[in-house]
Amino acid sequence: MAPAAVAVAGGRKNWSAECKNLWRVAGPVILTEIFQFGLGFVTAAFVGHIGKVELAAVSIVNGVVVEGLAFGLLLGMGSALETLCGQAVGAGQTHMLGVYMQRSWIICVATSLLLLPLYISSRPRCSACSASPRPSPPCRAQPRLGHDGNLRGRARRARALLNWVVVTKLGRGLVGAALVGNVSWWLLNAAQLVHVVGGWFPEAWTGFSRKAFASLGGFVRLSVASAVMLCLEMWYYTAVLILVGCLKNPEIQVGAISICMNYQLWTLMVAVGFNAAVSVRVSNELGANHPKAAKFSVVVATTTSAVIGLVFTAVALAARKQMPRLFTGDDAVVNETTKLGYLLAATIFLNSIQPVLSGVAIGAGWQSLVAFVNIGCYYLVGLPLGAVFGFKLKLNATGIWAGMVIGTVLQTIILFVILARTRWQKEAMLAEERIRTWGGSIDLPSIQENQEETK
Repeated sequence: MAPAAVAVAGGRKNWSAECKNLWRVAGPVILTEIFQFGLGFVTAAFVGHIGKVELAAVSIVNGVVVEGLAFGLLLGMGSALETLCGQAVGAGQTHMLGVYMQRSWIICVATSLLLLPLYISSRPRCSACSASPRPSPPCRAQPRLGHDGNLRGRARRARALLNWVVVTKLGRGLVGAALVGNVSWWLLNAAQLVHVVGGWFPEAWTGFSRKAFASLGGFVRLSVASAVMLCLEMWYYTAVLILVGCLKNPEIQVGAISICMNYQLWTLMVAVGFNAAVSVRVSNELGANHPKAAKFSVVVATTTSAVIGLVFTAVALAARKQMPRLFTGDDAVVNETTKLGYLLAATIFLNSIQPVLSGVAIGAGWQSLVAFVNIGCYYLVGLPLGAVFGFKLKLNATGIWAGMVIGTVLQTIILFVILARTRWQKEAMLAEERIRTWGGSIDLPSIQENQEETK
């Protein structure tokens, strides 16, 4: 066989192997996120048929009060685990996963206690509508997410049934839907806790340890950076909702934006799966001192997710006039949602790429850098442009969404530039240093020693 043919065959084999590694993590995560998102989707679908005001109210409460504040902060704090756990697994330090998770629990509980007065002092109706944010996510350092997805699937089915009984049959309306949401989340959280500590991960969970209170300072810094990075992304959509709420006929405008956000979040689940998968692969390979493998994983994950995003984009364009009917029968809301169809399609494609790049940042520990990028692209470019288009040029929700898309495009371009200039060998050295600092007394062969042995 000619050398060129051998190279092509080897490239195909490497690509196929990396795809399998990515899908082994991404597949269960996608199912898990679909089931989790289905909890809120079910509530929005039921409430949307009560009235357009109720649909707008649920959108604002979920987007601003719940996801925009508590969920964003706590999920961001917990996402520091993806960096540390992934790199620890790559370095063969699986026993540290439970310790890292306990440190994250300490930080997240402390954050929850600080947030609690804000919710206690809020209006009773807003408190009733809020749903409990989930605890720190189970470690994604290993692809053992099938059971977690099963738990969320059962929770979604139970929530749909309870919503049908409480909202439709008993006529409890908005407050009833919120109470059903709270019950569903608490049951899911309890099941996840049992799953983590109940013996399914014997090599990672060895019980509660005093080590959880060690090196908290550095862990807090990485957790805060992770929270800032994620919150800046989530608050971007929150700010869009707030701007839209200031337009004329806000019930119609917010309802239309809400429907579009619900659909783009459905397609986002695939990108979220690849976000988790590439985070795991990059952190594992950097922890194991395989910088070239980490770089190759980025290429495969981004390409695969983008191709799937193109399919979703085509579907969104083809069904842009029919999709709104699932949420509402109000013709005004349907027409306004249809106008946003083309921008929705563009957002869906961008969101098939951008989360994957964010996953690379988490796996490599670049949260602080990406946080600054998000500030510039989202809050200094995207939102101001959206405000000008929406209010000054009177393009309403379409103009605000267009500004949001421009900010996302700019952020995606900058992240690509950062990736192109990354020195992956240096990132592997930083991963080794991170494990030594936060892993305690661990005997790891240094990267320099590995390089000398291979010469």
